[in-house]
Amino acid sequence: MSAYSSDLDLNVHDVTGNGTEVDVATNLLNGDIRLSILWAQEILLSADAADQVADALRRAAAQSRSITAAPSAD
Repeated sequence: MSAYSSDLDLNVHDVTGNGTEVDVATNLLNGDIRLSILWAQEILLSADAADQVADALRRAAAQSRSITAAPSAD
């Protein structure tokens, strides 16, 4: 089981149609944010897709802040 939780609202694919995707995920244990480009080394985004990725990163940042601000269970 992964500690990362992907943004399920994000559905972004490369504008060239080659199947490349973007994934934004937050580590639920330590709040780290992972930005993945799947199936390639780069992705070409439309302006709308770039907005979606930016929104997903903002959601991940907010989730990360809530994780790191939470009191530890020690």
